[in-house]
Amino acid sequence: MSRIRPDRITTLPGTTRSAELYERALALLPGGVNSPVRAMRAIGRKPIFVERGDGATLWDADGNRYVDYVCSWGPLIAGHAHPRVLAALSEAAARGTSFGAPTAEEVELAAEVARRVPSIEMLRMTSSGTEATMSAVRLARAVTGREALLKFAGAYHGHVDGLLAQAGSGLAAAALPASPGVPAAATAATVVIPWNDPDALTAACAAHRFAAILAEPIPANMGVVPPREGFLQQLRASADGNGALLVFDEVITGFRVARGGAQERAGVTPDLTILGKVIGGGLPAAAYGGSRALMEHIAPAGDVYQAGTLSGNPLAVAAGRATLELLDAAAYDQLSATTAALAAGLAAAAADAGVKVGVAAVCGLLTVHFNSEPVVDYAGARGCDLDAYAAWCRALLDRGVYPPPSQFEAWFPSLAHGEREVEQTLAAARDAFAEVACR
Repeated sequence: MSRIRPDRITTLPGTTRSAELYERALALLPGGVNSPVRAMRAIGRKPIFVERGDGATLWDADGNRYVDYVCSWGPLIAGHAHPRVLAALSEAAARGTSFGAPTAEEVELAAEVARRVPSIEMLRMTSSGTEATMSAVRLARAVTGREALLKFAGAYHGHVDGLLAQAGSGLAAAALPASPGVPAAATAATVVIPWNDPDALTAACAAHRFAAILAEPIPANMGVVPPREGFLQQLRASADGNGALLVFDEVITGFRVARGGAQERAGVTPDLTILGKVIGGGLPAAAYGGSRALMEHIAPAGDVYQAGTLSGNPLAVAAGRATLELLDAAAYDQLSATTAALAAGLAAAAADAGVKVGVAAVCGLLTVHFNSEPVVDYAGARGCDLDAYAAWCRALLDRGVYPPPSQFEAWFPSLAHGEREVEQTLAAARDAFAEVACR
């Protein structure tokens, strides 16, 4: 049986360029993609190969146009190819793409982050959220002299071995590896409890002495599942009582849900904050930060080692700075209004079609949960009608709207999404809900 050579694509009669690209990719990349959710297997279709993006719009390799709500999974809060971000990138690239040495621009970016996030006096840049999380956990363990970590079921903190864990039975059970290749020893010090469960939190803190309590302050990796009133405050009090550091993973929420992230919205101050996505403006960048007293344990100021060849890369720093400059009070008002209009419209469209959903939304984030009951934790998210969501997603794609191809991912409205894009999305959603109702 012949197959397409991986070094060549020739579009065959009756096939699409995306199909040809996917065939070639399957021979060169595991599953044909460089990150699992891109494969779109959760919604029962082949991946879309993107040709270009502009504003709120994507075009695929076959010329199809979509209103994009993935936006590179969150970094593109200003939309695709924003002129100010492109100009900053062009200027930075003309001076050189990487130096492996300090630059004035990374100091200015750190200063801007510190102005926006009062809990951060100092930060260390990395190239990915996974790397930043790994480093923050190492710092917490070094400072406290403890090993145990508390995390929440359904929260994703990057593919660090010790955090790729799922909960066992009971309110506070030792975690089991959630992926082949992760040693049991790597997760032995990780305790996983349900999100939004005060009793489980109390029990876990009574049973363990934690180095850190690690949480997404607004989880967005089981879909958007906001904290119940007072729960983040309980996290702060529990960490203090336990002697643990409170670590907020704001890779998604940082600079998206508010100028100072979810911690600003909640009025809760963590000890360490992990940032990513928006801080790089669409280029690979992340960071972790906290008080000067904590961060000066990091080498070379202290003895907790962490390094990175491309940390503070000048292109990522330029894109991040340009993006943050766009995020003033008016921008957050606009993004909040867009998100609210989209959420209300989606809920109304589902109700009109007789499809039971719940729409969870905060500024710049939303999820349509195919569930008749509000989703408050990972068990609730897993109990959603995933087949209905998949069918709805496919129907949206057929109508020119690109949602996240997984019930467990958030939608990412951007500043580029205006009334026209919202109206187009809601028109497509009404038809898609009607199609799901007829299944």
